[in-house]
Amino acid sequence: MVIKQIEHMDEWEKLVGEFVEANFLQSWAWGEFHESLGKLVFRVAVFDDQQTVKGLAEAVLEPAKRGAYLAVAGGPLVKWSDQTVLKLIFDRLKELGRAHGCLFIRFRPQILTSSDKLQVLKNMGAVLSPMHLTADLTLQLDLSISDDQLLAQMRKNHRSAIRKANQLGITTTVSDDVGQIKEFYDHQLELAKRHHFVPFGFEFLRNQFQAFANQESVALIHSRTAEGELLASAFVIFYNREAVYHYGISTDANRSLPGSYACQWRAIGEAKSRGCTRYNFWGVAPADQPHHRFAGVSIFKRGFGGQEIEYIKAHDLSLSSKYYLTWAFEKFRKRMRRL
Repeated sequence: MVIKQIEHMDEWEKLVGEFVEANFLQSWAWGEFHESLGKLVFRVAVFDDQQTVKGLAEAVLEPAKRGAYLAVAGGPLVKWSDQTVLKLIFDRLKELGRAHGCLFIRFRPQILTSSDKLQVLKNMGAVLSPMHLTADLTLQLDLSISDDQLLAQMRKNHRSAIRKANQLGITTTVSDDVGQIKEFYDHQLELAKRHHFVPFGFEFLRNQFQAFANQESVALIHSRTAEGELLASAFVIFYNREAVYHYGISTDANRSLPGSYACQWRAIGEAKSRGCTRYNFWGVAPADQPHHRFAGVSIFKRGFGGQEIEYIKAHDLSLSSKYYLTWAFEKFRKRMRRL
């Protein structure tokens, strides 16, 4: 076995495509986005004697105030029963982390929760992270079925809202124009004030959209009134035959109109037209936590039907005794934010 750092997009994307759990969080574009924000990105891959890839990881150096750390979102991509490959990957990540003053490695694998996988993590010395890294409980639609079947599995009021949108003349559009991110950002600021959450920065949204637009794998999907007033927008990433509803906004005008439903229905249709087999609504709050900050939007998402997928939650590997101070701080902050 040998581990190498990968420096070229085409090679990386070919390697990522060898894994069924390939996802946009391990894509070249995701790393390119973080590099555009001034962060360091490391892409490592393990090969056997026949030069067959056995595992890989894209790690982002996050220079947080509470202590720098390496973040591996949606990865590593590896056969988790292969202890040799796992050790090679994490040994290299530990070397990189320590060399850059990181306190820990945080990773959220793209694998389903199971007792045997959790035991592997425990054997590695990983502990459950006090904060999430990316969405680990998601809602996903099977896009291999017909539109009529998709509508049939929705809640009645969701089907009615989609039909009402047509009757009201609500229109939808799809765009890859990064210039439209400014309007999306402005409406996100309004939502943040109304619902008391910390919004994403303009540069964060713009650079992320641009990185995926360079690969023709992202779109802004809008719904508008017949008069052209914006109702809702969805920021959707398309990767490995999966469409991910990553971010969304709605306007004041949408409160009394079914613009959000029309927007999602158009996004689902766009995903099917691009050959996607899954539509991922991204994160949902646990159904048994009605006071969770995202409980309201989760009710909206669940109304479209689909299957809830629970990935392994984020875990940490400590690189310094100072990590435990960070762990305590983040545990407290999570409780305060109702996450």
